[in-house]
Amino acid sequence: MSIRWSLVIPVKTLVAAKTRLAAATGPHRTRLAVAVAADTVAAALVCPLVARVIVVTADPAAAEPLAALGADVVPDPDRGLNTALRTGAAHAAGLAPGDAVGALQADLPALRPVELGRALEAAAEFDQSFVPDALDVGTTFYGVLPGRPFTPRFGGESRAKHLAAGAKELCVPNIDSLRRDVDTPDDLRAAVRLGLGPHTAAVVADLWPGA
Repeated sequence: MSIRWSLVIPVKTLVAAKTRLAAATGPHRTRLAVAVAADTVAAALVCPLVARVIVVTADPAAAEPLAALGADVVPDPDRGLNTALRTGAAHAAGLAPGDAVGALQADLPALRPVELGRALEAAAEFDQSFVPDALDVGTTFYGVLPGRPFTPRFGGESRAKHLAAGAKELCVPNIDSLRRDVDTPDDLRAAVRLGLGPHTAAVVADLWPGA
């Protein structure tokens, strides 16, 4: 029987979200941040290996639409990204201690459920594992098996941090949508080429008509 996963997705307050996209997105920045998170959450919820999605946020403007999609929303203690993830993981363990727990970045607007599923199948073979971002610098997914310590090290050069901590790097083919996080206009254009989820596509259609 396949391992089931609780996925924790941290969502920044929208005032702080996507600052590196500000010049390109202008008045659409907040709308884009919500849309990107919504497409990430929606794709995760459709993946058959995902039992639940827990969103950690302090922003009602993000919490309400993400809860409407089916996410379980818990308050962000506002003590940094990794603390937010550990808060969500503790909530997940209380709900389903027999499920694996993963942390998923919230800025994956092209995420495909089948590609997430490939990564989760691979992650089920290791006590702790991670997926690097498209630049091989950061991390888009970190996961642990049931009962294992959940010790995410997101931020900065997190790929190196996770490797140094003994997490297995998952070199899974054909998971480009899971590795394509979006922090800059070039990242967003790369996600457009992969194929955006419907929420982000609607915003991008207003930003870049014809994209």
